Amino acid sequence: MQLTRISNLGRMGAAAAALFAPVAAFAQTAAAPAAEAAAAAPVPDKADTAFMFVCTLLVFFMIMPGIALFYGGLVRSKNMLSVLMQCTVVGSAIMLVWVIYGYSFAFGGGTSAFWGGTAKMFLSGVTIDSTATTFSDGVVIPEFIFMLFQMTFAALTPVLIVGAFAERIKFSAAVLFCLLWVTFVYFPIAHMVWDANGLIFGWGALDFAGGTVVHINAGLAGLIGAIMVGKRTGYGKDMMAPHSMTLTLVGAAMLWLGWFGFNAGSNLEASGGAMLATVNTFLATAAAVVSWSVVETFTRGKASLLGAVSGMIAGLVAITPAAGIAGPMGAIVMGLLVSPICYFFVSVIKNKFGYDDTADVFGVHGAGGLFGALATGIFASSSLGGIGYAEGVTMGGQFMTQVWAVVVTILWCGIGSFILYKVVDLIVGLRVPVEAEREGLDLSAHGESAYHS
Repeated sequence: MQLTRISNLGRMGAAAAALFAPVAAFAQTAAAPAAEAAAAAPVPDKADTAFMFVCTLLVFFMIMPGIALFYGGLVRSKNMLSVLMQCTVVGSAIMLVWVIYGYSFAFGGGTSAFWGGTAKMFLSGVTIDSTATTFSDGVVIPEFIFMLFQMTFAALTPVLIVGAFAERIKFSAAVLFCLLWVTFVYFPIAHMVWDANGLIFGWGALDFAGGTVVHINAGLAGLIGAIMVGKRTGYGKDMMAPHSMTLTLVGAAMLWLGWFGFNAGSNLEASGGAMLATVNTFLATAAAVVSWSVVETFTRGKASLLGAVSGMIAGLVAITPAAGIAGPMGAIVMGLLVSPICYFFVSVIKNKFGYDDTADVFGVHGAGGLFGALATGIFASSSLGGIGYAEGVTMGGQFMTQVWAVVVTILWCGIGSFILYKVVDLIVGLRVPVEAEREGLDLSAHGESAYHS
């Protein structure tokens, strides 16, 4: 009886299987595309994600406390706290506008050559599951970390500008200008240079980590600001030497450390390209420190710490656009050459034209960024140890592309910055009263002091 029941159940099962076979086959066919899509979904690389997380924190470290201490030591003691406040609040404010609309304006996926559109405003569509495919085939990182890494660049760049008009600008004017500036100058240029649909990117211009986007951009905006805000009261007559070269060196050292995240992180993956950027960041900077010290020895009779620190920043600026592109020997040459160029702008051009660039933002970032952007087109050559050019591109052709990228950046930033300074002057006024300036911005603008006797 038991055997008969099992036999009957077997025949019933076989009949049922035959009956539902078409249904099962249809279900398998329908599920196949979904399974293939799931299999094809990009999976973030955990090592690259961790690498980019560390690099993002290093760039943040450049802003606070790096640049804040570097600039703070360069001003007089009565304005130390005001510089710290400007760097802190400007950086924080830009982080907020970046996630509200800046990320979308720069990398929103729009097809315009000048801006990324509004698709990712308020981080729309950016989730824990969304990914960003890097320039290297097959390398994927979470979109959150790509967004954050770019956010630190956006926050750092306007903070650089603050050093040009330190000690006499209104706090409200500094913050308002930087908010407007990133909106109408930085975000569009970042899109043009680094987004696949951008105008300058489409030309094939080389800018690994921000020679145009960060340094020429900030340097020129700083120069225009220094001129439009005007000279400090007593400039050229009163003693305006840096109040603490110790703090300036500490801030500069923090910048050098953070710059490894800035340059290596721009490779967007932990690979040989990131290590090349790291090597070049060491070598170009060291060469520039030595070069500035040598130049000062011959021109002034003695080398200064201020000069060595200036050379340090100049070397970092110069190698930024070429960090993952030039070879190590090319990086050394760039470091050796950039210091005399920046020294000339700081000691000759600045004095000749009489503008008051408090922290030499234009002399170091502007001039150094200009040299670096153009030199990248030369030292990218494989014959000079670089990674080489795109197929069919010659050194002369690449150099002219770099020239056009620089020209567009200068025009966009120069015209935009001038207009925005005028707008801010109409709204809140650019400059503090003379009495407030003489008292010092620490007390007059913030009601506190960096130091207490």
